[in-house]
Amino acid sequence: MTNIVDSPILVFVLSTVVLWLFAQLGILFRTRLHALAEDERQDFGVVLTATMTLLGLLIGFSFSMAISRYNQRKSYEAEEANAISTEYARADLLPAADAAKVRGLLKNYLDQRILFYETRDRRQLSQIDASTAQLQSELWSAVQAAAAAKPTPPVALAAAGMNDVLNSQGYTQAAWWSRIPIAAWSLMATIAGCCNLLMGYGAHRTGKNLVFLVLPLAVSISFLLIADIDSPRGGVIYVVPHNLVSLSQSLQTR
Repeated sequence: MTNIVDSPILVFVLSTVVLWLFAQLGILFRTRLHALAEDERQDFGVVLTATMTLLGLLIGFSFSMAISRYNQRKSYEAEEANAISTEYARADLLPAADAAKVRGLLKNYLDQRILFYETRDRRQLSQIDASTAQLQSELWSAVQAAAAAKPTPPVALAAAGMNDVLNSQGYTQAAWWSRIPIAAWSLMATIAGCCNLLMGYGAHRTGKNLVFLVLPLAVSISFLLIADIDSPRGGVIYVVPHNLVSLSQSLQTR
């Protein structure tokens, strides 16, 4: 299921086909088993309206959840850029040799963070994560050695800034792992299937009517948008590291 929601186009195609089949199944139930009598239609309309309302609420809540997570990823990207920029400036507080080493490592670290946001290849992502972890270890070792050799308040300030750099990456990773739960997707899919089943069951006419595609398409487009926003790497809507790229360009001139 996780692999499916990471591909918004696949979500759209599958949901359209499956929901259309549910509508056809509803028509089959009505024609083969039991057709609604006129005195039953009022109660049926209440059930259909309530189910459709519930589906709309679930889609709305899921969309809001996806948007909040997307905004969180954007916010942490900006925080990462600020933390790296601040620590690059605080490197002046370290001894000259340590400062030069930290600046070089920070530039390499910044390049890896930009790649983290831009890559779509999961195998390349594993390499990026490994390189990032190695650079973090080297950065902390460089600052720790300077702090141990010269434990002054300015050096402590540089160490605190490095701590912010490392923490910001952890917050970013946590935000990228925070997704709409599979249980929520399953619930939306179930309610959407029920809605289309009821729509087909309550139809006055059968035949090859394109109207039975309207609801599956509308719901599938909603699922497509939610999956696209919720997937950090799978869709066309993703966080572009504008702040990190801008910082990288500015550091090239220093």
